[in-house]
Amino acid sequence: MIAPSLASWVVGDLAVPATVDEAALRHLLDGCGTAVGAVRLDAALPALTVARGLGGPAEATILGTRSQVGAPAAALATGTLVHALDFDDTHAGGLVHATAVVLPAALAVGEEVGASGRQVLDAAVVGYEVACRVAAAAPHGFHRRGLHATMVAGVFAAAAVASRLGGLDAATTTNALGIAGSQAGGLLAFLGTGASTKQLHPGLASQSGILAARLAAAGATGPATVFDGPHGVYDALADGPVDLATITEGLGERWETTAIGIKPWPTCQLAHASMAAAHDALARADVPAARVRSVHARVHPDSASVVCDPDRDLTRPASPYAAKFSLPWSVAALLLDGQVGTATYDTAALARADVQDLAGRITWAVDAAPESVAADAAGEVLLVLDDGTRVTGHVDRSPGTGGAPLDAAALDAKLRGNAGPLAPALSDAVRGLPRADDLATLLEAAAAAADRSPAPRPQEAHA
Repeated sequence: MIAPSLASWVVGDLAVPATVDEAALRHLLDGCGTAVGAVRLDAALPALTVARGLGGPAEATILGTRSQVGAPAAALATGTLVHALDFDDTHAGGLVHATAVVLPAALAVGEEVGASGRQVLDAAVVGYEVACRVAAAAPHGFHRRGLHATMVAGVFAAAAVASRLGGLDAATTTNALGIAGSQAGGLLAFLGTGASTKQLHPGLASQSGILAARLAAAGATGPATVFDGPHGVYDALADGPVDLATITEGLGERWETTAIGIKPWPTCQLAHASMAAAHDALARADVPAARVRSVHARVHPDSASVVCDPDRDLTRPASPYAAKFSLPWSVAALLLDGQVGTATYDTAALARADVQDLAGRITWAVDAAPESVAADAAGEVLLVLDDGTRVTGHVDRSPGTGGAPLDAAALDAKLRGNAGPLAPALSDAVRGLPRADDLATLLEAAAAAADRSPAPRPQEAHA
């Protein structure tokens, strides 16, 4: 069975290579930045309100604030903050937002138990591996069933993080994973309505994972067959091929943590390849966007079902979140402005006639034979100019993905855009985790950045 084997690794001795440490720190820093940006934009007020209302013992701090609540409540709020702007990282193979579920559990339980920075970092690496591997075992399989892979896989990752930091043994951790599986879910119904449930999914997953570990520690049991069934998570929630060996194969030798990508733009990852290809085509044409007559994109079928859904108005999105899931609207905004940031998706920006007009002249064809998973697919776009000139743009994969990582300057620009002038202090605090006695410096740096920084600028990072 998979769960006992995975649990033994989760709570066992861990030797993390320096490259994996560096990747994990980069993602934790990016997640802290997106959370601070969300606090500054009041992007997750319902989750903060509810977390503060839940209260509980002052075990953990809501990231970007100085509010202390129970660890599960803190994870609910922090997970929602990390994901609120849709600017957090993505693992292409699993199409999962790993940091949004891992960081909240690691910080909340780490603070609760008084863990050192090294212990928190190790737990985060464990969480990254679990989230990415559980999701990647069924590429786009949860999405095909109308579920958000981040919440499905995230409950297991958070349970693993909480189990390791909580000092649970392998048998109890197996129960925690089994209990977590009964809390997996996350409907994609928001795609058709613009509802904010997607923002909540990582927070709910992280909170549920912590509760699963606590329940297991208190004596509750969960099925050791939660992954391999019968009636396991893939039987119930996935559609399409499933490779269960992916979950445990090469644990401690092959590190999925290094394959997670960091977003340059706060919009759905599945639109990024087309956005980057369109940006490339316009640069090749070396003309203003006003001269673009039409745009035609080649789109992966799994991407098209999410960001090119013909049942929604993709040129006049109903909400900021609907705009983030409209390939035509996001491509048009990037072509016209040369950049895409948090301000691109302000409610007021949705009424821009120039973006709506160009978005209405963007078409696409679904790739009949894709060679890779959707989030790591190539992007290809054809621009037709007002004089009939045709210009092709191409990228091998989305910018920021594991195979095409953002450079240091782009990462710094993104962090400064989210965390403002106090970004360097936040960066120092996160990067100092391996040597930190506790989380106090990191939590204070995040709160200070959220309190004292001006509003984020429209431009955060470039491809």
